[in-house]
Amino acid sequence: FWGSFDLAVTRFSGRRAPLHPGGVPHLPDAVTREAYSHEVSSAGFWPGGGTVDFAAFYSYAYPAPAGFAEARVEPAAAYYDQNLGEFVLPYDAVREASDPAQTLLAFLESTYRAAADLGGWDREALECAEGEPRKPRLV
Repeated sequence: FWGSFDLAVTRFSGRRAPLHPGGVPHLPDAVTREAYSHEVSSAGFWPGGGTVDFAAFYSYAYPAPAGFAEARVEPAAAYYDQNLGEFVLPYDAVREASDPAQTLLAFLESTYRAAADLGGWDREALECAEGEPRKPRLV
């Protein structure tokens, strides 16, 4: 995925983004520009490699809104990596937590909130109430 391996989910604001400058290793600029043609908040799992020698969860926004890198996110083990331009939460911090699912959810929700709120997204129009497992929501 983008020249590496990861599992990801991306949310979109519905607004066009500025032209991405390209330059992503192992990814043609035309693909990058199409992939980031609209504002996104993306998060996922990455087994590590390159400058990160550990498995981690990550979250970034494109374009990153003003103040995104300084946003307070959860849990305390999460941090903003300036070189990657994204928030990182080491896998071990989740694995060793007393409630791993809640720890990961806190990271995913807080980083999305930072991207959406600082980016001025219309969250009311974009989001819906959380449903019940294995029970489809009526629309």
